[in-house]
Amino acid sequence: KMKDTIIIGGGLAGLISSIELARNGFDITVIEKKTYPFHRVCGEYISNEVKKYVGSLGLDLNALGVSDINRFQFSSPSGRVLKTKLDLGGFGISRYLLDFELFKIAQKVGVQFILNQTVESVEPILEQNKMGVTLSDGQILESKIVLGAYGKSAKLDKTLQRDFVQKKSPYIGVKHHIKTDFPKDLIALHNFEDGYCGISAIEDDKYCLCYLTTREQLRRFGNIAEMEKEVLCKNPHLNQIFGNAKFLYDRPEVINEFSFAPKTAIENHVLMVGDAAGLITPLCGNGMAMAIHGGKIASELSTKFLKDEISRTVLEQKYQEAWKQQFGQRLWIGRNVQRLFGDVWLSELALSFFKLSPSLLNLVVKSTHGEVV
Repeated sequence: KMKDTIIIGGGLAGLISSIELARNGFDITVIEKKTYPFHRVCGEYISNEVKKYVGSLGLDLNALGVSDINRFQFSSPSGRVLKTKLDLGGFGISRYLLDFELFKIAQKVGVQFILNQTVESVEPILEQNKMGVTLSDGQILESKIVLGAYGKSAKLDKTLQRDFVQKKSPYIGVKHHIKTDFPKDLIALHNFEDGYCGISAIEDDKYCLCYLTTREQLRRFGNIAEMEKEVLCKNPHLNQIFGNAKFLYDRPEVINEFSFAPKTAIENHVLMVGDAAGLITPLCGNGMAMAIHGGKIASELSTKFLKDEISRTVLEQKYQEAWKQQFGQRLWIGRNVQRLFGDVWLSELALSFFKLSPSLLNLVVKSTHGEVV
């Protein structure tokens, strides 16, 4: 049986798309390489721009115990601090909990899941107005549309010969869950040599401690624990956190070789959604809200195509236009702001500059948040 839509990846963007499309009566299959619930490397902060929207999907955030966040702190590697209020604010929730709750909602509205499988290839069969998807176990599925919502990197990127995979990324991401004494309404970004680390509250009196650095730093010290001791803890704020926190898991979540390079929203007639279409690294982290926005946009336009209101050509054109309009400026600002982080001299300079011009700091933070949906 041919599906209406196959969604590759069951993260935020994929789950949001699947729920919206299934609610509209379409036959949806999500292919996810893991089994829920599971952890992901993520800052686990979401802008309030999507809070009302995710509630409309049936997600009771208050019952899940999310933490409301309305203040931001930034420190340079030496420990100098800059603080500001977050006008729109956000909330903290782990991907382990959030994705699992959305997965259960998706099941209730009829989304079918194929778990513990990856996609080997996607082949457009345009003369029949359909797409063929080959799974790692050899199955071949067919659908009218394919959404690529598989996150920051996947084998499929190489199969599709996407431009950004030609250059090896130098970055690694590491995430811990901890218990510590830290204000629940505050999100902090602490700089260190060749990286930065965020901390914010999530559910159950836990905190997400997530940082970005380079593989070269890890090679220098041989293992994550030694690198954290010798590099991250040079920042006095991080030294205090690492010295006093209770780490809740034996080992952190780690992701390698994810790219900050620009990505296309359409590849080989696959609509890319969320991190598969581009990653943002703004002043206070907002990739989760972008993924939710992206899933909503993809589902709205896919619905029009599935109802024969628009052609595939118009679908792809409108999707690229909508993506650029919604995220173009945020991506540009995010990538440029990111250059201030991890560089010892630049981060010290940025802190001094923003202290002299707090209104500009507020403008940058505001620019990394989208309109409320």
